Formats: sequence, structure tokens, C-alpha cells
Amino acid sequence: MKNQTYRMTMLFDFYGEILTERQREFFDLYYNEDLSLAEIAENAGISRQGVRDVIVRAEAAMQEVEDRTGIIRRFEAQRPHLDAILRAAAEIKTINYRQYDNARLTELADLIRGEASALRE
Repeated sequence: MKNQTYRMTMLFDFYGEILTERQREFFDLYYNEDLSLAEIAENAGISRQGVRDVIVRAEAAMQEVEDRTGIIRRFEAQRPHLDAILRAAAEIKTINYRQYDNARLTELADLIRGEASALRE
């Protein structure tokens, strides 16, 4: 994956529900809200190391689930294929518009684009 923050936010998006409320809160503040460990610690009334321990445990728990399931890995592997499908559908629609003006081809290209977009989400 691209970088540590991206990897962690992907883990959180996919597996955040397995975390405790406190882990979710600290993880979100650290990675998504970009608060420092010291800022989170001050707001929570605990030490900076305590915050770091909670975040590290959350990272480990989510990474363990990813290691077992590989859901994010498969999701990332599918993305270029979905992009290719979307580009091909757009090209079909363009060629149809310029050369054939076949309503059924337009309908099918739109269906392909819609289904590929749904898979992407």
C-alpha cells in the first residue's frame, strides 16, 4: 500500500468495528483528525505512552484480521480492473455515439459503468 497513514485508515475503514470504543476514538483522533499523542493524552487525562499503547493495540488487532482475511488486499487488487472496465465502457459509449447511435449499446455501457462503480464502493 501507499503509505502508513493510508494503510491505517484503510484498516480502520474495513475493520474499525472490531475495536473497543476507546481504541476507535484514539485511532480516529490520531490518524483521521491528525491530533498528536500529547494532545489526545491531555484530552483523555492519561499519559502519552498510554495513548500510544491503545493505538498500537488497535493497529495490531486490525492487521491481524487483515492477515487472516485479506479483504483489503483483494479490494486493492480489484481496483485497477474496475478502472479498466469503466474506461472500456466509456469508450464503447463514445464509439457508439460517434458511429452507431444504438440506444441498446448506450444502455449496456451505462449498465456496465453502474455495476463497476457499485463494486468499487
